[in-house]
Parts: sequence; structure tokens; C-alpha cells
Amino acid sequence: MIDKLYFFESLANNQTMSTKIIKPTVLITGGAGFLGLHLAKFFHRKGFKVSLLDIADYPTFEYDTDKFELLKIDVRNRAGVDQAVKGKDVVIHAAAALPLWNRQDIMTTNVNGAKNVAYSCLKHKVKRLIHISSTAVYGVPATHPIIETDPLVGVGAYGESKILAEEELVGFTKQGLRLTILRPKTFIGTERLGVFEILFNWIHDGRKIPVIGSGHNRYQLLDVDDLVEAIYLISQSRSRELNDVFNIGAKEFGTVRQDLEALFKYAKSGSRLLPTPAWLVKSSLRLLEKLNLSPLYQWVYDTADKDSFVSIKKLETKLNWSPKYSNQEALIKSYDWYIKHYDQIKSQRSGVSHTVGWKQGALALIKKLM
Repeated sequence: MIDKLYFFESLANNQTMSTKIIKPTVLITGGAGFLGLHLAKFFHRKGFKVSLLDIADYPTFEYDTDKFELLKIDVRNRAGVDQAVKGKDVVIHAAAALPLWNRQDIMTTNVNGAKNVAYSCLKHKVKRLIHISSTAVYGVPATHPIIETDPLVGVGAYGESKILAEEELVGFTKQGLRLTILRPKTFIGTERLGVFEILFNWIHDGRKIPVIGSGHNRYQLLDVDDLVEAIYLISQSRSRELNDVFNIGAKEFGTVRQDLEALFKYAKSGSRLLPTPAWLVKSSLRLLEKLNLSPLYQWVYDTADKDSFVSIKKLETKLNWSPKYSNQEALIKSYDWYIKHYDQIKSQRSGVSHTVGWKQGALALIKKLM
């Protein structure tokens, strides 16, 4: 319950005793992003005083300054991070440079940024730091389900940076930092765009959807509401068993074909899957990526025709929690939101974050042929 994180300050005034309720405080890095937005709203509803930190601009229509403290600080700025962390009970480190960024910014943001956050959390005796890592740390493994002790093999700068960031953070636990590392599968939900905006746009227009390979591989996703709930429950716990690394993903998921065909049916779209030769498509996408003509990055297309799912038993057991939404339910929720906000989305500029659509590049030409 939230009451566990309320602090009561007794003020003695002669023979009069009064009690002042002080709200628990949380700092969310990457606060202007897709996950940051969902976390901010959830923790505010739970009675927290919420501070957000990001280098990006905060959409004014999403963030009420009466509810949130909005800090425009780069996580690579140690002094700025330190000031933001000071006085916080919980810190959720969700800031990250995404794979579409250049290598230098990815490495410095994801590795140095994590180190700065951990340093300040230890210095200011934060009750728990929750770090949002990624299942990209596993590369493209041959065996499934993936468990937390499986080898870490970074694909590209993003995967490499996430591994290095975890290593930096674990070093601080030896000095007493209370740290939980979460490795989520690709999470979707309301307001998630990015690469999914391309998929939803093609479905909206009734286009054929090329899949790398046959589409018979199992590919696990995660609903952002499940991720946010798990983060909140971790923030509430004082259990030492949560000072650990955990996978998190949907409990129920099918093959790529099954999940997408369920979405086509719901959307009443004329879209259908078009299987493609994996080797040929991957080679083409690799070339297009190098030429900056495609928004799809290596880890996405390298795993697209492979099984990709993690075991979540460890988190379910230690947190006494299970995700509520299946792959299909999460996709439908996301698509519903996309359709309701279609005109607004199409009026926005494209970018490289998960809250805006990405430029389709050469994919726009391919779409016309579908």
C-alpha cells in the first residue's frame, strides 16, 4: 500500500502534537518519453510527488506543471543529475539514447548517464534505484526461453551500451546501493509510436505486411501498463530479493503470424502477411540502414524471424505479480489509440523517439508496392 512510503513528521508544540503528511518523492529520468509519461501519470495517481528529468522538450498538452516538476537536464550532466536526485525516495532510470542515435551519444548517454544516476542515488541514500535495461543485452540467442543468467551479447551500439550500463550499476551495489534492473521485452501501449507507427499505418491503409521469414516464430511483447505496475510494486518493496536482475514480458503470446492476424481481424483491415526470404530481406535492410534509408536497426531485423521470448518466472515469484495483457491485447490497445489520434499523429513531425512516428524512408516506396 502507498501508506508504507508516507513519512510522518511529529511536531511538538508545548503539549500539542500535530502530524504533517509528507508525500513520497520519485524522480523519473527519460520523463518526456513514452515510458516516462506512463510512469509519471501512474505515480502521480498513487500520491507521489513526481519529478521528471529529460533533455527533450515536454509536450505541454501531456504534462501539467501543477502536477509534475519538469527538469530539462542531460543525464550526462553529473551536477544536474545530482541536484535532481537529492531528496528523492525512489529513482527510476528510464532515460536512454535509442538505436537510431549515433554511436557516441548512445554510449555516453546510456553508460555515463547510468553511472551518474547511480552515484547520486548512493550519495543521497535513495531507497531504491530501478534501472530500465533491455532484452537487447541477450543479442540473438538460439535457446528459449531466455533466463537472466544467459550470456550477454550486445548487437550494435545500443545492445553494447546496455550491457556496459548494467556492469557500472552492479558495481555500486557493492557499496550499498539498492538496485533493481529490469530487462523488458519491446513494450507497447497507448501513445507508443516509433516503429509501431509504421506497422499501424500500413494496417490502417490495408497494405500487405511483409514479415521476415514465415511469421511462425514466437515473439514476445509487453504492455506498458504491466511494466509500470511492476515498477511501482518494486518501488514499494523493501525486500532484498528485489536487489537483482529480472526479465519482464507478456505471459501470453503466440507466433508473429497469430498475433498480427488477430490485429488485422480486429482492425477489419484488408492487410495480410507476406512471407519473405529472411536472408535476402536482412541483407537489404542492412544496406538500407547503412545508407540511412530505413528506420529499422540491426537488432530489430536480426531477431524478426527468430523466436524471441524470456522467462518471467523469477520476477513473478519474487514480486508475487503477473502481467495482465497478452501480446494480442497489447497490440489492439495500441492500435485503438493510434486510430483515435490518427489526424493528430499525422500532423506531427517525425523523429527518433518512441512518442513520434519515424520516417519510413525506403519503406514508404515498398508500401506503395504492397
